[in-house]
Amino acid sequence: MSTYAVPPRVSEGTSSPVSSMEGWRAAWMAARNDPDGFWLPETRERIAWDQPPTVGLAGDFHDIADERISWFADGQLNVTRSCLDRHLETRGDKVAILWEGDEPGDVRRITYRELHAEVCRAASALRELGVQKGERVIIYMGMVPEAAIAMLACARLGAVHSVVFGGFSAEALKDRIRDCAAEVVITQDEGMRGGKTIPLKATCDEAVIGERSVRKVLVYRRTGVHVAWDAERDVWWHDVVPTQSADLDAVSCGAEDPLFVLYTSGSTGRPKGLVHSCGGYITWASYTHEIVFDLREDDVYACVADVGWITGHTYIVYGPLANGATTLMFESTPLYPDSGRYWDVVQRHGVTIFYTAPTAIRALAACGDEHVTRYDRSSLRVLGTVGEPINPDAWVWYFDVVGEKRCTVVDTWWQTETGGICITPIAPATPTKPGSASLPNPAIVPVLLDDQSRVIVGPGEGRLCLAQPWPGIARTVWGDHARYVSTYFSTFPGYYFTGDGCRRDADGYHWITGRVDDVLNVSGHRMGTAEFEAVLMSIDAIGEAGVVGYPHDLKGQGVYAYVVLQSDAGEVTDQELEAIIRAACRTQIGAHARVDLVQVVPGLPKTRSGKVMRRILRKVAEGPPDQLGDVSTLADPSVVEAIVAGAKR
Repeated sequence: MSTYAVPPRVSEGTSSPVSSMEGWRAAWMAARNDPDGFWLPETRERIAWDQPPTVGLAGDFHDIADERISWFADGQLNVTRSCLDRHLETRGDKVAILWEGDEPGDVRRITYRELHAEVCRAASALRELGVQKGERVIIYMGMVPEAAIAMLACARLGAVHSVVFGGFSAEALKDRIRDCAAEVVITQDEGMRGGKTIPLKATCDEAVIGERSVRKVLVYRRTGVHVAWDAERDVWWHDVVPTQSADLDAVSCGAEDPLFVLYTSGSTGRPKGLVHSCGGYITWASYTHEIVFDLREDDVYACVADVGWITGHTYIVYGPLANGATTLMFESTPLYPDSGRYWDVVQRHGVTIFYTAPTAIRALAACGDEHVTRYDRSSLRVLGTVGEPINPDAWVWYFDVVGEKRCTVVDTWWQTETGGICITPIAPATPTKPGSASLPNPAIVPVLLDDQSRVIVGPGEGRLCLAQPWPGIARTVWGDHARYVSTYFSTFPGYYFTGDGCRRDADGYHWITGRVDDVLNVSGHRMGTAEFEAVLMSIDAIGEAGVVGYPHDLKGQGVYAYVVLQSDAGEVTDQELEAIIRAACRTQIGAHARVDLVQVVPGLPKTRSGKVMRRILRKVAEGPPDQLGDVSTLADPSVVEAIVAGAKR
C-alpha cells in the first residue's frame, strides 16, 4: 500500500501545537512518560477553569474496580465558560453555529454573543422548570441549533444531559429515560430530514407514558404541525425561553462531575449509559479537535454527523465551541435533494474542514463524479472520516475526486467510550495510507494482544487494547460500575479492551479490521469482515457491500456477502458475480479467503445516521430469523423485507 505524503499547505497560519512528525513524536512521548506534566499545562491553557487543577491523573487500569480513573480532580469549572463566555470579548461577533436546514438555502447564523444569550435563556427556563445541578435531562431532537443550545443550557446549570438520537423508537427512548431517571425531556414537534417529517413529539408522548420521574416535556416548534398536548406536563419552548434573561451565571462543577450520559445500544443486552465527566472530556475534545484537523481561526468546520451520537457531542458542539470555531450543523441527508448536497454546502459556505462517514462516501462515489465536480471545492483543506474503517478504494476516491489530490484525509478511529479521536493522522503532519487509521494521538498507548493475552511486538494482528488512561475516557456506566469494569477491563486485565481487531504494519500504522465479533474464523483462518468488504468495493460493478459470518458445517464459519450493484453495472448473472468476487478475494487476500454466499440486495439496512445495522445482516445469514428486533431507526425498513425474501439460506 503506497503512502500519501502530506499535501502542500494552501496557506500558512496553522495554530496546531502538533504540526510535524517531530512534534507528534515529542508530544506522544511526553504524554506517555509524564501524563501530569503534559496535561496539566495543556488543560490550564485551553480550558477556562474557575479553580485550576493541581492534580492530573489518578488511578490506572489495574485497580479500576476499586479506584475510578480521574483527571484534574481538584479543579472547578463550568464547560460553557470555555465554549461561550471567554469568546465574547474577542469572538463575540464570529459565527459560532452555522446551520444548514433540510432545504438547501435554509440557513441560520448564530454568533458567539447570540449563542451565549440563547444558552442563558434556555438554562433560566430549565431552572424555572425545576432542573437543578446533577439532575438528568433527556434531549430527543433533530439537528436544529436548539439541540446544541439545550445541551449547553444543561451544562450551564450543572445538570446532566443525555441526548437520544431522533431516530430511536419510543421503546428505546423509554429505556433511556427510565435508566437515568430523567426529570425533564426536551423534544420538538417534528424533525425534518430528506424532505420528510419525523414525529418526535408523538414518539416522546408514547415514551413518557408511565414514567413518573418525568415532570416536564419542553417542546421546540420546528414545523408548526398540531401535536397532542398535556397541559400539566408539556411546555412550549417559545413560551418560556425567549422571555428569560440573556445573562445567567454558570454553576461551578467539579472536574469529575458528570457532564453527560450517552447510551450505546449494541446488538444484545440493555443500553449502557456511558458517563463523561466535565474536566477531562472538555480537555480531550478541545485538544483533539484542534490538532487532528489543523484548526485555524478562519476555518468553516463541518461535521455532518448527528448530535445524538458521540461524534456530534465532541466534534459538532463541545470541541469546536471550546476552540472558538465556526461549526456547521446539518439537518438533511447527503442525497437530498440530490447526491450533490454535501458539495453544494461546501461551495455555498466555503467549508474548509469536512468530516463524514465512510458509508456516505461510498454511497456518493457510486452516484458518479459529476455530482461532485460541478461544485467548487477549492475551500477544502482537510477531509475526515469517522464511524467505521474506510476501504482503500473509497479513501482514494475521497482524496482524488472530492479533495482534488490536495487535501489531507484524516481517517479517525475512536469510540463513544473514548470521548474523542484516539488513532488518526494529524492533518498537518502524518503521511497517510489509504484505509489506515495510522498513529495514536498523544495519551493513547495502543497494544495488540493475542487470544492468550500475550503482547504482540512489531508487525502483527490482534485485539486492540489501550494501556494508559487519557482525559476523555468514559468514567463509568450510569448506575452500574461493575458492568463498566466487566465490559471493558475483564477480558484483558490491566488494559482497556476496545472490542476491535487491528493489524499493525512494519511502519507502526494501525489498520482496524472491525469488531471482534465481526472477525471470521474460517477453517482456522481469522479474517476481518472489513478486509472482505474492501475487496468487494474494489469491484467496479459493486457500489456497497456488507459481509458477515454464518454457521458452516465444514468450516465452522462461512462468509456471507450482501452486495448492492452500481446503477450502471449492466446485466451480470449471479454465477458471474460470484466468480468475480471469489477471484478478487483470492487475489487480494489469499486462496483461503472465499465468499461462500453472495446475495444481491437493493440496499443495506442503515440507520438514519448512515450506519449499517449489522445485527440484521447476521441474523438473516444465520438462518430464517425469528425476530429482527427494533428496526424503527432504519432509514428504509423495506430494505429488510427484500433482504429476508432473497436470503440464500
